[in-house]
Amino acid sequence: MEFYLKENGVRTSFEYGQLNISGDETFGFRPYQLMVASIAGCSFGVYRKILDKQRINYEDIIVTAEVKRNPDEANRIEKIRLHFVVKGYHLNQDKLLKNLEVSSKNCSMVQSVKNSIEVEETLECIQLSK
Repeated sequence: MEFYLKENGVRTSFEYGQLNISGDETFGFRPYQLMVASIAGCSFGVYRKILDKQRINYEDIIVTAEVKRNPDEANRIEKIRLHFVVKGYHLNQDKLLKNLEVSSKNCSMVQSVKNSIEVEETLECIQLSK
């Protein structure tokens, strides 16, 4: 990876496209947003793979992230709460929760921040009816 200085931040490019990073979100993604997005995206992706491998049917999954930062310590991220909302028919909440625990153990981003950022994952099932 290569990063280049630009007037209001840093720029890098990947196969998918260009990424602008800045402490001012009018000029790019803020570093903490990228950290949270990496953790949420990885956790979400691993969870989805587990559900798909087990042929668990769901209609939709939405993840929201809440971030707690410490302004007294360089505004560092102390906690990320990921709330998974799984929508579907005939969902088994216990099985979905167990799979969420497995996904956390297999998510490289969650494991990378282990012991420095608390990552809490919660689950909500919404049973749809026909």
